[in-house]
Order: sequence, then C-alpha cells, then structure tokens
Amino acid sequence: MAGVDGRDQSRETVTVRYWAGARAAAGTAEDSFEVDGDVTLADLVARVLERHPDDRMARTVAVCSVLVGDRPVRSQDPATVAVAPGSVVELLPPFAGG
Repeated sequence: MAGVDGRDQSRETVTVRYWAGARAAAGTAEDSFEVDGDVTLADLVARVLERHPDDRMARTVAVCSVLVGDRPVRSQDPATVAVAPGSVVELLPPFAGG
C-alpha cells in the first residue's frame, strides 16, 4: 500500500545492533533492513555481510553471540531461526575481561 509520499508502507524493518568489534567493523552502531514478513537469521546475516562486505566483518560475525529480541540463539542453526518484522537482533562479539 502506498503512503502519501508514494513509498510502500507495507514493508517493515528489522534492526541489527552491533557491539564492540562488530560496531567497529560495521562503522555504525546499527542498521535497519526492510523485510516482507519473517526472515531467517541466516538471511539477515547474509544481508549484513552484503552491506558490510569486508573480511573483518565476516570474521567478527562468525564469532558473535546473537540475541533475537531478548532470546539468545546459542547453537541453533541460523537457517531455522525466524526473525519477525520489528525485531531487534544484537550481534555481540566475545568481550575481554570479567
């Protein structure tokens, strides 16, 4: 459905927040991605890597813990984790110290 400005108002977004080394690799604290309904975490990570294509980001994302909302993903297969529109996904690299 088009809004007053002519843009498609039916699309929603998923926000990805980057922490520590992920923030440094992305060069930003967060990104928003337009989605048409649920997407998988694997699809979302692929989109993150398309937006930030350098090797540093790929290496960082590979070691990140992930939260979808307040739910830790842990060892689940990212292809089976649904991310709903409006969700916030947190990419948390390992932190040093205690």
